[in-house]
Amino acid sequence: MTAEPLNPIPKVADSSNAPEAVTTMVRHVRETWREIEPYTPEVAQFFYGMLFTLAPEARDFFPIHMDVRSGKLVRAIVNILQSVDRPDDVAPYLVQLGRDHRKFGVQSHHYEAIGTALLAAVKRQLGPGWTDDVERAWAEAFTIVARSMQDAAESDEYPPSWTGTVAEHRRLSWDLALVRIEPDRHIPYRPGQYLSVEVPQRPRLWRNLSPANAPRPDGSIEFHIRAIEGGWVSRGIVSHTQPGDVWRFGAPMGQLHVDRESGRDVLMVAGGTGITPLQSILDDLGRFGKNPNVTIFYGGAAREDLYALEVLRSLSATNPWLTVHPVVEQDEGLSGFEVGTLADVVSSYGAWADHDVLVSGSPAMIRATVSRMLVAGTALDQIRYDPFIEE
Repeated sequence: MTAEPLNPIPKVADSSNAPEAVTTMVRHVRETWREIEPYTPEVAQFFYGMLFTLAPEARDFFPIHMDVRSGKLVRAIVNILQSVDRPDDVAPYLVQLGRDHRKFGVQSHHYEAIGTALLAAVKRQLGPGWTDDVERAWAEAFTIVARSMQDAAESDEYPPSWTGTVAEHRRLSWDLALVRIEPDRHIPYRPGQYLSVEVPQRPRLWRNLSPANAPRPDGSIEFHIRAIEGGWVSRGIVSHTQPGDVWRFGAPMGQLHVDRESGRDVLMVAGGTGITPLQSILDDLGRFGKNPNVTIFYGGAAREDLYALEVLRSLSATNPWLTVHPVVEQDEGLSGFEVGTLADVVSSYGAWADHDVLVSGSPAMIRATVSRMLVAGTALDQIRYDPFIEE
């Protein structure tokens, strides 16, 4: 299954408009999960044992060498269950997730097996706290999520997955590579979206990657991948990818986009290779003569981390709607650079009222930046981000 995301639905989102029954249901899920969360490894181990007993073929959905005690899938499912009282937030994510999971060959009976295994694992760990009300709450929450994902999967007009051939692999630095893919069929992604990817060097280890370009007439897609310490997939791509390798892709996902008709200006905040989905959006905006004003803060620990800076500067030189602020955490005496973390620098400008805000980067960078912006007065509904872990 997919790598564990950060909770895509911020916990501070307002759920005051949810029906009372749904609010009560989610409260039961949150309270009981809070009680057993410290025992996630035990819950996960029982969950996987039950799941593979009920549906042995589901074992093929997961990596060959998997840690059944890591709890990534269990935590991801529970994060979503705790968000069903906010349908406006969670529904689009479930639609994308349901479409994406078609790549595994997930069928209706697999959802039933996952739900049965999850409830059995929670019941076993919770003990006497597993009351009829609690059981009903977990069952109903999972049913809402599963039904939404199944409906999306059944209504999707596109294939479960796509394949593409590596046409170019080029090192941009010792730990950073550019990979250009030529898909066998058009992949219908929007600028700013990301794709789950399986590479031949790491079968069944799916990871999320963002195209660095808007869709092109020839269909080619460019990815920028940095080798993450301890990251099996990213290190495999950077070190061992060869032209001719065949990659497999899941359905496009993500909420990063620019509404050119909104009348609002745009703030973009990117760290490291988090610049790629924003580059895709800028690439698309470059097709138009008139755009909202876009201010982008592009940061990293040091100057060498800002590998795309010259591309951004070149784009801003010919497009007056784009302003670029490079940011480094280490004071290297660089002219035109701001010094500090992206969270510190961006929030120092205030609340960014009347701006749509797009944040992209590592999970830690996203957490820090979004938190600081909220404290600075930026409204939560101004901010969009697609939190996931690349490895």
